[in-house]
Amino acid sequence: MIESVLIANRGEIARRIIRTAREMGVRTIAVHSEADSHAPFVMEADMAILIGGSPARESYLDPAKILAAARQTGAEAIHPGYGFLSENADFAQAVTDAGLVWIGPPPSAIRAMGLKDAAKKVMIEAGVPTTPGYLGDDQSVERLAAEAGKIGFPVLIKAVAGGGGKGMRKVDRAEDFAEALGSCRREAAASFGDDRVLLEKWVTRPRHIEVQVFGDQFGDVVHLFERDCSLQRRHQKVIEEAPAPGMDEETRAAVCGAAVRAAQAVGYVGAGTVEFIADASEGLRADRIWFMEMNTRLQVEHPVTEMVTGQDLVEWQLRVASGEPLPLAQDEIELQGWAMEARLYAENPATGFLPSTGPLKHFRLPEGDVRVDSAVEEGGEVTPFYDPMIAKLIAHGVDREDAAHRLAEACKLVEVYPVKTNAAFLAACASHPDFVEGAIDTGFIAARLDELTERTFSDAPTLAAIGQRLETFMAADQPKADPWASAPSRLLGFRMGAPRAAMNLPLTIDGARTPLRVGLVTGAGDDWSWDITVEDGRPLDDVDVLPGVYGRDPLYVFEGGDVREFDFMPQVGGGAHGAASDGAILSPMPGKVVSVAVAAGQAVTKGQTLLVLEAMKMEHALAAPFDGVVGELSAVAGGQVAEGVVLARLEASV
Repeated sequence: MIESVLIANRGEIARRIIRTAREMGVRTIAVHSEADSHAPFVMEADMAILIGGSPARESYLDPAKILAAARQTGAEAIHPGYGFLSENADFAQAVTDAGLVWIGPPPSAIRAMGLKDAAKKVMIEAGVPTTPGYLGDDQSVERLAAEAGKIGFPVLIKAVAGGGGKGMRKVDRAEDFAEALGSCRREAAASFGDDRVLLEKWVTRPRHIEVQVFGDQFGDVVHLFERDCSLQRRHQKVIEEAPAPGMDEETRAAVCGAAVRAAQAVGYVGAGTVEFIADASEGLRADRIWFMEMNTRLQVEHPVTEMVTGQDLVEWQLRVASGEPLPLAQDEIELQGWAMEARLYAENPATGFLPSTGPLKHFRLPEGDVRVDSAVEEGGEVTPFYDPMIAKLIAHGVDREDAAHRLAEACKLVEVYPVKTNAAFLAACASHPDFVEGAIDTGFIAARLDELTERTFSDAPTLAAIGQRLETFMAADQPKADPWASAPSRLLGFRMGAPRAAMNLPLTIDGARTPLRVGLVTGAGDDWSWDITVEDGRPLDDVDVLPGVYGRDPLYVFEGGDVREFDFMPQVGGGAHGAASDGAILSPMPGKVVSVAVAAGQAVTKGQTLLVLEAMKMEHALAAPFDGVVGELSAVAGGQVAEGVVLARLEASV
């Protein structure tokens, strides 16, 4: 058995590997960037070593620094996790050339299956059906556009070295192809160092089905059944599950058998995932499922397979890499119940899912009923340097309905502040009637986006929060004996010979003025009361005041995975949401300006792309909030910008 392993990764997967390695008595070594110096995985490893700056290219994507760390610490093996260098054949070769154990498939398998175009050619030769498309070496814009026309729109542009939804664009019209291709290539180059693409026919009602395979050094390959990863947004997986809903035994045998043959064709060793696209217009059928690609690594969603099979796939990886045979034969692997995984991202659904960064002043995840694989902890920070996934919630139930219910309830218990998350969105997805019934495809979220991202709060927490905020005002740090300085006198005023009048206070919720009016009404002595009405004068229910801290900081209340911030101190100006109401286009996060599509003085229409910002390895288009003219433009292509910086300002059309 391997005695020590260096983990060439970070976050939740590093912690996941450390957990199993510790149980097996394997010493763990973490490498980390400057930004991750105090991250949980660094604290939990037996040894940790700093290898470079915060940007991934200066640390986690630098093979030389990782190999140097392995030599310095005496590591016996390297586990690449997923992402970063996990599917880099040259790095895998360098690891083995250095006399270290590579916990993954041989470089030849990575080369054969790691690039989407090469993998498809291998599958075609092996008789595995593949999606119609273009895999040619001619990468000119003209040739790609012509091939897209032959395939027929809509088409899907995919980075040949892609993964995780990066470097992928659906194109509906020929006139949009060139722009989408350019964006796809830039994103692919930034994420994988390779801007080559392939084209595929867009399947109208697709399901994303993938099969977990595992091979050992003796030529044996098994599958651990399938997963369904159809719930996606912008080609990024949101909720994954195992097994796939609607999968009958005949189709399962065909798909899983094809995955095993695909792995055998390239002499596969270790954990891998063979991905298929299914045309679900007539349900899941073996003759309407095509090979897409193979991921030559452990997948983010591997926990759902672990939950339904009772196996530890990281343990399997360590044993196979140590030269042991597969722990189980195919007929010994059984399905047990149903499992679902939700990816908790540091992103704000209210602003188009823009990534959210900053300190984690409050961070609570559910306990007990679900498995939680977390990358961060309270007191930590979400930085702009890496993928925004901060945790995974995995629920296991006796059947699909049970698993979906457990997952939805777990997502509702997430409490994070001030960083925004998609927890409420995940809860809405997992509890949606169509999802629970299994009526899913990759367009599920897009077709219901407004419904799934709608923010809804019950009256009770809202009124309780207002009550506590009023308590703050009543208990303001003022001398009670001074009638001119006391909080009620200050707020309501004093009139000789007449009772003090009620006064409306300006209430903000999430930094915006609300239709609620809070009226303070004086009472006898130090007893004060208030009433709350909406703009039409209709009173709301009684307020139950929460005991709390008397201070001037905003109050935040959690409900259903979301958070509301209450204050009686209205904010002046727009927030950093990309486009403020006064026409200011603000940077929603630290990042790099990829391109600027307009010039000062240019007329623009609502929704028109003004510029593109790159952050957290993704491109984000900032659009015009209304029809107008670009009156100010400070953004420069290639420039680095901080959060909240004014990039442009629009003047409304007269």
